[in-house]
Amino acid sequence: MTSSATALGGAGPRLRAVPLARDRRLWLAVGGIAVAIAGALLGIALGSVRVPPGDTVAILVDRLLGTQLSSADPALVAIVWDLRVPRVLTALIVGTGLAVAGATFQGLLRNPLADPYVLGTASGAALGAAIAYLLPVRGLVLGFGLVHALAFFGALAAITVVWKLSRVSGLSPLTSLLLTGYAVASLLSAGLAMAMYLSGAALRQIFGFLLGSFDLASWERLAGALPIVVLGTLLILARARSLNGLLLGEETASHLGINVGRERALLLALASLVTAAAVTISGLIGFVGLVVPHVVRLLVGPNARAVLPISAIWGANLLIFADLAARLAGDIPVGVVTAIIGAPFFLALLRRARTGYEL
Repeated sequence: MTSSATALGGAGPRLRAVPLARDRRLWLAVGGIAVAIAGALLGIALGSVRVPPGDTVAILVDRLLGTQLSSADPALVAIVWDLRVPRVLTALIVGTGLAVAGATFQGLLRNPLADPYVLGTASGAALGAAIAYLLPVRGLVLGFGLVHALAFFGALAAITVVWKLSRVSGLSPLTSLLLTGYAVASLLSAGLAMAMYLSGAALRQIFGFLLGSFDLASWERLAGALPIVVLGTLLILARARSLNGLLLGEETASHLGINVGRERALLLALASLVTAAAVTISGLIGFVGLVVPHVVRLLVGPNARAVLPISAIWGANLLIFADLAARLAGDIPVGVVTAIIGAPFFLALLRRARTGYEL
């Protein structure tokens, strides 16, 4: 009897562990959505011109449902709907994309220090944007100009070069990918430095892109990037099982029936595509893809089916509140705010880093 009770007692904590983990995931998801809604309303209401909460809600309801609840001044309506709503939604979609891409890279490379820029994506986008600022060509199509086009193609070109070069190395696939990424990023950074040296009057604009900002957010630019980020994110979420298998190692993943080469290439391409689309409309905003997935993984464990969606929610939250803080601090670049948050976290990770990725 005693032994039976002991056995049942010993099994109790293990039996309760799964429901507790599920409860934590649920609370993080539901709580994150609630925080995102509250943050979005604050981001719309607060700024150099403060909009009363009642007017904010009324204007949104009028625009979304076609009602006439608001009696606010037309200038106030324009500030809310034409300036702040697309800015908040841009922060939300960029935060979502960078966090999901970061979770994908960290799982794919089995490295807690990996983020969306580790493979040269950011350097490629920055060099593309810098070259665009040096060219005398202007003009917008759907809110996008040459800067956005070259930033997007620069990011995709960088990851393509890294992928192709890493495959001819004699090192292990993951090691080769990381080392090639660092090498290509260094080369692109040298090109960026030369472009900045030659930029003259365009130097301030290049710095603006490098620091990241949502000052130029608009419905047109959001509409151009939104489908890419959403579709790429959904496709990554659909491959969560493959990412879980790759976390166990290539040999184990193969035994589970996963085509390792194909799945790695697809996840790498999707994460890079999402990063490129996000960078195109926001500039370079660091640390979101590093901090958020790592914290989420510490809270809910390594299962990609939980890490990816929860990272998406809290990545959106981080950028919504970072952008709000940047605006209230005098319209400083949002990349400065995320750097203040992320740099100490990154240093703490470096200090605690060990050989291998402990999940």
